[in-house]
Amino acid sequence: MRSPQLPGRLGDSTMSLGTDPRTDPRLAAALAALGLDGQAAEPPVNADSDLATCLAYAAAAEEGWRAMFGMLAGAAAGPNNVEVSERVIRGRDGNEITLYIHTPSGHNAQNAPLPCVVHTHGGGMVILTAADANYARWRSELAATGMVVVGVEFRNGAGALGNHPFPAALHDCADAARWVATNKAELGISHLIMSGESGGGNLSIATTLLAKQEGWLGEIRGVYAQCPYISGLYGSQPAELPSLVENDAYFLDMKTMSALVKPYDPSGANATNPLTWPYHATREDLAGLPPHVVSVNELDPLRDEGLAYYRKLLAAGVSAVGRTVHGTCHAADCSFVGAIPDVYHATVRDISGFAASLAP
Repeated sequence: MRSPQLPGRLGDSTMSLGTDPRTDPRLAAALAALGLDGQAAEPPVNADSDLATCLAYAAAAEEGWRAMFGMLAGAAAGPNNVEVSERVIRGRDGNEITLYIHTPSGHNAQNAPLPCVVHTHGGGMVILTAADANYARWRSELAATGMVVVGVEFRNGAGALGNHPFPAALHDCADAARWVATNKAELGISHLIMSGESGGGNLSIATTLLAKQEGWLGEIRGVYAQCPYISGLYGSQPAELPSLVENDAYFLDMKTMSALVKPYDPSGANATNPLTWPYHATREDLAGLPPHVVSVNELDPLRDEGLAYYRKLLAAGVSAVGRTVHGTCHAADCSFVGAIPDVYHATVRDISGFAASLAP
């Protein structure tokens, strides 16, 4: 009997998002318009690049990513029933942390309290900002469903808000979550969940692990991690994570990802620290955590590390739901609103429903 061909680049090393039959055709067309339907070009960096080279590359790449995501965010009209304000708080390291607070229009402390999402943005913990147009749009979309959403402007490992290696970003996200929990009455919220995509998925999970270590885990009612970037194993591509090969160079390439590990942990001393790379968390680390949703993208190199983490949560006795968004590349369901609006809004609804389901 003939065995089926392995998926993606496991079966055909020339496969790309534009030729993979699993790709949503609407997404394929949008990627083609951006020149991203083929395999990613050979990057100028890899796991062997020195720190200075990685930092320079990250800084140069940041503007291109910001421009692309900004264009995607403006592809369709966003909600107009959301108000946005800013607060600046002081972090544990003496630094200022800007919070972007999105609330449904007219909501205040006198109204019935709403669920809150503390959102940690993507960018591998090293580039991009919470102020970027796509993240502002995402927070407003979530808020429009009847939630308060707080975006955290954390310190990055590189780029415009760098260079601040681990644990700077984690400290900022944790301090923001604690501030939100302390100020629930002022914000008009009932409880909070952590949520983020890619590097923000890492930080949403790591903040929860840190909260357990520091003794304030009860302040976090749940975690919704999207396409989490949590292994740090992009240079080695271990066999237990086949999507790192199957979907390599589909929107993300592993040489670039392995180079971006270095600004976050320059010495490599934290390669298996679960606060840096939560994939390496033990059952003991995970025991007692609040409910999780781990949402991954079918055609993402990072898919299998997210699913592995979901299975670790179950093994540790944590309530966890695994979700795969089929036909999509990394973070497409929170980025390509113009191309796949039904997929985008399905994820918005899922996060909102999860947060509401955890009401005290």
